[in-house]
Amino acid sequence: MASSHDYDDGSLESRYGRPPSAGHGGASTDLGYDPNFVPDSVKTFVVHLYRHIREKNVYEIHQMYEGSFQRLSDRMFRDNPWPSVEAIAPYVDNDHVFCLLYREMWFRHVYARLTPTGRQRVESWDNYCSLFGVVLHGVVNMQLPNQWLWDMVDEFVYQFQSYCQYRAKLKNKTEEELQLLQQYDQAWNVYGVLNYLQALVEKSAITEILEREKEGLEQFTATDGYDYEGGTSNVLKMLGYYSMIGLLRVHCLLGDYHTGLKCLAPIDISQQGVYNVVIGSHISTIYHYGFANLMLRRYAEAIREFNKILLYILKYKQYHQKSPQYDQILKKNEQMYALLAICLSLCPQINLVEENVNSQLRDKYNEKMTKMLRYDDEAYAVYDELFTYACPKFITPSAPVLEEPLTNYNQDAYRLQLKLFLYEVKQQQLLSGVRSFLKLYSNISIGKLAAYMEVDEPTLRTILMTYKHKMHAVDGDGKIIPNADLDFYISEDIIHVVESKPIKRYSDYFLRQVLKFEEMISELDRIKLD
Repeated sequence: MASSHDYDDGSLESRYGRPPSAGHGGASTDLGYDPNFVPDSVKTFVVHLYRHIREKNVYEIHQMYEGSFQRLSDRMFRDNPWPSVEAIAPYVDNDHVFCLLYREMWFRHVYARLTPTGRQRVESWDNYCSLFGVVLHGVVNMQLPNQWLWDMVDEFVYQFQSYCQYRAKLKNKTEEELQLLQQYDQAWNVYGVLNYLQALVEKSAITEILEREKEGLEQFTATDGYDYEGGTSNVLKMLGYYSMIGLLRVHCLLGDYHTGLKCLAPIDISQQGVYNVVIGSHISTIYHYGFANLMLRRYAEAIREFNKILLYILKYKQYHQKSPQYDQILKKNEQMYALLAICLSLCPQINLVEENVNSQLRDKYNEKMTKMLRYDDEAYAVYDELFTYACPKFITPSAPVLEEPLTNYNQDAYRLQLKLFLYEVKQQQLLSGVRSFLKLYSNISIGKLAAYMEVDEPTLRTILMTYKHKMHAVDGDGKIIPNADLDFYISEDIIHVVESKPIKRYSDYFLRQVLKFEEMISELDRIKLD
């Protein structure tokens, strides 16, 4: 098994591509930092953002949220938090909802750039409780950009994951930190997190909206969830929509893949949807959906979806280079290639993978995939390595037992999932050998195949039954679905092989070539000749 230091447990470095500021336990790295000092540029920022929110000017809000906030953070708050909410409140009429939104961004900045203290983690939980409480039980009359609403849900789940990892590392905690954990033992409680996400789904009636859309009675996807007439707020509706993706992610972190996929079921990911609009939402949805299907042995479904998203990233990643999420896009891209390599090694369905994706995959993992097709310890070690690199950062959601001796248990959930995955791999290690032989024959006797594989006939029958079992899975509706690209049946000790022939899609090939030529012509048009 992979050594513990190989497993990335959701630290700040793993998420943002940079380590937190070294040598500082708190959020501020500057002893001269004054939380009550508001620079003129920040005054201007909050005043304009507040005004645009009141005017429901989604375009301007998005420009300030994605552009101005990031630029100010880079320029003025690289090593310090933003001014406190109490300091900026007078400039925004002490508006309660705006202050909650500002604090949500304030904490997100602390998590991204600095190291949050235990108390700040608890305060961030309280802020989310207040913010979601207003959305669920108050009257929200705002239109906010989908990017911001997705980031809200994404950050909520991330901070839950981060807190679970934080409180599971008990060994070097100070007495003050241990007292804080004991005093606020309900902060980031797993039931609280799941209840808020589920409440947002139910209160928004998003499931019913998506059902009505299928019947042609709604225009949810066509308008990206916005109300362009300016009548109703999109906040609850979109938070409910993104909470379904958040629930999938939480259940994946807990190792409950079946429930996670059930939570996502109202979103038809085979079609274009609002989840496609924000790149982070698109990637997170497919990454967790694909991983859950991999763990449930629905390999063909995982391969199909990984192929689609990897092709999308290949085509469009250059357009996101200036995005704050770019590092995360690249990391998830690499992890999904690793997961695709695992899927194709367990279930060789290369016909489901587009040639450009396959070419990238071979560049990255050709040698490792060749090793994984063998059934020895080296193959086992490669599966271990790729799973450890690409899996979600599993969590133990229960509160710690604060008794001596204090130990770290932040890796326990990961070790359990790795053990279950490798147990599945161990069961399937002989199957690639069987498949290789069956690919060569249309029929072969059991005795002959047993001799080739150097096993006795009863053992071969067991392997063949295992192949039948492992190459089928149960889908979300309880139907048995095949994963393999070949099948067989046995009649009078003769194995008859039935290989599915891939349908040649000539139209796809020609369309790809047309697109390539169009891209080349565009590139040539941009070149200025002397």
